[in-house]
Amino acid sequence: MTTEPSQRTDPPLEHLSPGYFALVMATGIVATGCAQRGWGTAALAFLGVAVVAYATLVVLNVARWARHRSAMVADLRNPRTAFQFFTFVAATDVVGAALAGHGLWGVTAALLAVAGSVWAVLGYVIPGIAVLTRQDTSIVGSVNGSWLVWVVASQSVAVVAATLEPHFAGAREWLAIMAVFSWSVGIMLYAATALVVALRLALHRMEPHEMDPAYWILMGAVAITVVAGATIVEMDSAPMVDVVRGLVAGLAVLMWCFATWLIPALVGAGVWRHLVHRVPLNYTPSLWSMVFPLGMYAVAGMRLGRADRLPIVERIGELWIWVALAVWSVTFVAMVVSWARALRSRRAERT
Repeated sequence: MTTEPSQRTDPPLEHLSPGYFALVMATGIVATGCAQRGWGTAALAFLGVAVVAYATLVVLNVARWARHRSAMVADLRNPRTAFQFFTFVAATDVVGAALAGHGLWGVTAALLAVAGSVWAVLGYVIPGIAVLTRQDTSIVGSVNGSWLVWVVASQSVAVVAATLEPHFAGAREWLAIMAVFSWSVGIMLYAATALVVALRLALHRMEPHEMDPAYWILMGAVAITVVAGATIVEMDSAPMVDVVRGLVAGLAVLMWCFATWLIPALVGAGVWRHLVHRVPLNYTPSLWSMVFPLGMYAVAGMRLGRADRLPIVERIGELWIWVALAVWSVTFVAMVVSWARALRSRRAERT
């Protein structure tokens, strides 16, 4: 009598996706976009949802580690899922950046310390495991869009470090070094990871079901690189920043252009998947990996436009936030409906 409810309750926890923190990333970046548009009430509402989702997912992942450690380790050792653990880093930083917009500098600094530490550790552990424990001779066939979350995590550290730099005089130089360092690492990681993803697409047949929403991170990783670059450009004077400010400003513009170019290609991939090959558009946690890039593109346009005095780019960002809001709303409703159906199904099983 006591074990049956546990058996019925645990499977969802056992199979909790390590990439579910993308929900927090998507909601937090929409909150930031609303704040940049001056929509204070909406920004607070989205930030509240992001904080609740973040705290809930932290608790659930701790519980998963305690109850289903083998399942979590299996995800960590699987190249197709391992890089999704970087969503925790990005989610922590996205929430921290949003809280910084409300003057909570101390909380943001604490979140940066957590995210930066986890990023530094996972940045060696996950690629090492993916390479050293693979079962086949080539890892290229296991690559998917979630590998780009590694880049997003790197750039999220840069964003928060650059945001905090003007507010912590005693740590200004260290924060400047951290921002430029992680931004630079993110640039190199994007070049390397995008190349591996391109090889995957070129050398292995892509089945329609494999072209999932996680491939939108190709654009999201570029967009957050733009945001990080624009934030670095706006930083106060520091030796590390002064050396690269012009370079970062120019690269941020180039990256924004590339992110814009990627959007029609990704939309076309969705059409190929769902309309040509009739893959059902059902709710999965990976959908949040599409919402986040859309929100990040909006924020990137607004931040870059204001930092480099590009009013057209800023206006595109201001309009694009409506796209992010619409897709976030549809995805959130689909998630709730999916949960409700799953709950009804489990109740029916009990009866």
